[in-house]
Amino acid sequence: MKFVLEVDTSDMRGEGEAAAELGRVLRYWGGNLRHYALEPGDGSVVYDSQYREVGNWRITASS
Repeated sequence: MKFVLEVDTSDMRGEGEAAAELGRVLRYWGGNLRHYALEPGDGSVVYDSQYREVGNWRITASS
């Protein structure tokens, strides 16, 4: 299986905002993974600290 995380940082323009938001995404969503079976098809929308949808993560079959 493959874990895929996509985060769009194009609207993160403040000084260090992209790095801060990516760090938050990795901490929050990484800690939340224990609630999933981690099987192909699992996934979720990813939100930033202002609750804007900025991406997603998903589990896919290995290619």
